[in-house]
Amino acid sequence: MAATATAPRLSATATEAAVAALKQLLGDRLSTGQAIREQHGKDESWHQPQLPDAVAFAQSTEEVAEIVKICAAHGMPIIPYGAGTSLEGHVGALQGGLSLDVMQMNKILRVNAEDLDVVVQPGVTRKQLNEYLRDTGLFFPIDPGANASIGGMVSTRASGTNAVRYGTMRENVLALTVVLADGRIIRTSKRAKKSAAGYDLTRLFVGSEGTLGVVTEITLKLYGIPESITSAVCSFDTLEGAIKTVISTIQSGIPVARIELLDDLHVDAINKYAKYDMPVKDTLFLEFHGTEAGTQEQAELVQAIAGDNGGHNFAWTTKAEERARLWQARHDAAYAAKALRTGCEIWATDVCVPISRLADCILETKEDLKNSFLIAPLVGHVGDGNFHLAFVIDRSNPKEIEEAERLNARLVQRALAMEGTCTGEHGVGTGKMKYLVAEHGEAVSVMRSIKKALDPDNLMNPGKIFSI
Repeated sequence: MAATATAPRLSATATEAAVAALKQLLGDRLSTGQAIREQHGKDESWHQPQLPDAVAFAQSTEEVAEIVKICAAHGMPIIPYGAGTSLEGHVGALQGGLSLDVMQMNKILRVNAEDLDVVVQPGVTRKQLNEYLRDTGLFFPIDPGANASIGGMVSTRASGTNAVRYGTMRENVLALTVVLADGRIIRTSKRAKKSAAGYDLTRLFVGSEGTLGVVTEITLKLYGIPESITSAVCSFDTLEGAIKTVISTIQSGIPVARIELLDDLHVDAINKYAKYDMPVKDTLFLEFHGTEAGTQEQAELVQAIAGDNGGHNFAWTTKAEERARLWQARHDAAYAAKALRTGCEIWATDVCVPISRLADCILETKEDLKNSFLIAPLVGHVGDGNFHLAFVIDRSNPKEIEEAERLNARLVQRALAMEGTCTGEHGVGTGKMKYLVAEHGEAVSVMRSIKKALDPDNLMNPGKIFSI
């Protein structure tokens, strides 16, 4: 369901006083213009925009701290904002307040090549980081598809296509600098690769969606660029055959870097949108990292597994331009789905289940879709049990909204029954709030206690993850 705005937190007079104090600090980097507020009141999800009262453009950790202190003194909500690519209504200003844009904090502060880590500000994007690192022989592997900001990826615990080999943001963030709701600046850890000193505050803030503080510096793990990268594509007679190939590949211990599933509907959409000529069948996209001999061996092993499961036209390439074209097709999937119906929008949702239950979850979901009038292509980072649906809906049609809600609820309930999660990587935001208790039970009350301890006035991105 789309986010519903509550009454503004502050009166008009109180808001004016807070804005005046922020204006004195920031000058032209504090805006109340309608267009700027509209831009910052929405993300890439289907949720209705919720406009902030003002937008601040911060340039340093110290400045963020001063902004937060002013907001705290006036009781003004703060909604951290990055590239705006989130998918569950994370950035809507449900109670008005200040959108705190950190995209001008876009410096790569220090590359520690010998230690395989880098320190960045939150406005650095993943593509910017890898372009900067290109001549070092290192790269940052987390690829959620969109050119998201690193701060946003921390906040939503992002993952994406490379997660099956390299993990998610949870495994790749070493330390954070965070401004708390009262303006205090804390450092959650040092750069050591492991520590047993105190609570793991880094993991607490990774995935907190801006509800506990504002992330202003991030220390990330880096990896050596592989000697050889091989990408492959394979189409299947049946969806079940494609999924069995995924499960067998993972269970065989083949160190695949990416293994992505697109159903036949999504392949057809990409063909039409981007002028490809792939067979309109359920298809796997794969990538292998390692030595030249190692990637060839991996590709041959997976080709044999695919052949046993009805896979055809298995083709692989090491050429950079061909690999880029293949993965561009995968990254175009959401736009291709949207193009299936002119004037409609994408309602994207995701779940994640243990790999042993992946076939059951996907096949039961496809059966639901077969019996529905909605169009909903399926795509997944299936190597770790995570997949997405893209409902293509007409927002003005209540029956379509109702049907999407019904199918989404069935999908989530199915995943939870299989010991999975309501969201593998999109995050909770406002879109998945109603499923959190079903997934975590009494643990949600512990989350609320942490939130109240760090943000007693509920100023940090209120109305997200759970209600207070």
